[in-house]
Amino acid sequence: MKRPQVTPNNRNPNALPIYVQISELLIRDIAAGRLIDGERLPPERDMAVSLNVSVGTLRKSLAELEKKGMLERIHGSGNYIRETGTQNSVYAMFRLELPEGGGLPRADILSVDYLEKPADLPRFGLSDYGSRVRRMRYLNDTIIAVEEIWLDESAGIIDRSLLSDSLYRYYQQQLGFWITRAEDRVSIGTLPDWTPGGFTKPAGQTAGYIERFSWSEKAEPVEFSKTWFDPDRATYVQRLK
Repeated sequence: MKRPQVTPNNRNPNALPIYVQISELLIRDIAAGRLIDGERLPPERDMAVSLNVSVGTLRKSLAELEKKGMLERIHGSGNYIRETGTQNSVYAMFRLELPEGGGLPRADILSVDYLEKPADLPRFGLSDYGSRVRRMRYLNDTIIAVEEIWLDESAGIIDRSLLSDSLYRYYQQQLGFWITRAEDRVSIGTLPDWTPGGFTKPAGQTAGYIERFSWSEKAEPVEFSKTWFDPDRATYVQRLK
């Protein structure tokens, strides 16, 4: 199976480590059904070349999958996928894919602010305040979306200096909770006035649009997000098992 090369994101000093990026890419492939239970992965040296990383980095990535119970390493035979049905991926709920499928999500952080929630924001959480994150999203090196995420103050306050490509990883490691479920509403919308000049379409133009409410273990949703995506570059995908 041909996979995209994984290259460091030099613009973001808090990008996920390369070995984590690779393990997340493989987890997404398993969740999407592109890698199936029992499938033997290519030889490690071949995989390392195709991903543009060292064999040592690849083995560190495979060790992450093994710890999650998603990989069985058989001496003298190879590495085999084990579908556990419990993919604990920081990108498990990221539903945008390249038209040809897949792609490793990453993001450029545009701004992080602590604000009073505006009146036009849907009701969620317990506080009138929250952290607002604005980002431009990529799949591999392809710009696909801009998004605005609000985290309710009751769940914690986001520190930009500690933020990585994955908000869910930040929630788990820095704030001590995990997003367990989400509700998406997909339609079309108008790109916001803060759309960066580097995006594929200008502010005010029509794009795909996703509103998402996300829950942790609490009864009230702790996060609300708005994502505007370029339908020429990405597709919203929801798979049912």
